[in-house]
Amino acid sequence: MSTTIATTSAHHDDHLRAVLLGLVLATLTLLLGFGLGVVFGLNEEAITSRLAASAAAAPAAIYHGDAAMMKSVLAKSWAYMQRSHLHAGALGTTAVALTMIVVILGVRPMLARIISAAAGAGALGYSLFWLWAGSRAPGLGSTDAAKESLTWLAMPSSGLVVAATCAVLALLVMRQLRRPFGTMTMTPLP
Repeated sequence: MSTTIATTSAHHDDHLRAVLLGLVLATLTLLLGFGLGVVFGLNEEAITSRLAASAAAAPAAIYHGDAAMMKSVLAKSWAYMQRSHLHAGALGTTAVALTMIVVILGVRPMLARIISAAAGAGALGYSLFWLWAGSRAPGLGSTDAAKESLTWLAMPSSGLVVAATCAVLALLVMRQLRRPFGTMTMTPLP
């Protein structure tokens, strides 16, 4: 015996199926943010100690015995890890919102799939970038070096989120321009 949780029309079902990957990635991003919040709240001292141990294990040529430099890198590293938590919450929510806007607009499934997947993958990738940069920086002796080493992740991820956001904005503008004045009916979008 099957239990139906909710009923949808075939049209809505096709649109939701098309954006499922993007929604899964967005939800994983949100869970990453929540999980980091819990882990950071319960283990801040252990995490900052591990970052300090990573800096201490770095070759002497990296910090040149400069304790102030090491302290600065450690502080920024911890801030980067916290930034990951904040980005995951904000970008995960943004990816869900962009996806739902695309579904509500009734955009063709292939375009909806592309926009949703871009938003979800970009949100997850960019959040992971900040986490990884924060954890790599003490061993590299520089947050700039850590960010530079992860450009391959940061640039495409942030680009996907921006591209998805711009695409949704364009679709909203197109929808407004295609809506005949004084009516509630709208012509289909691509």
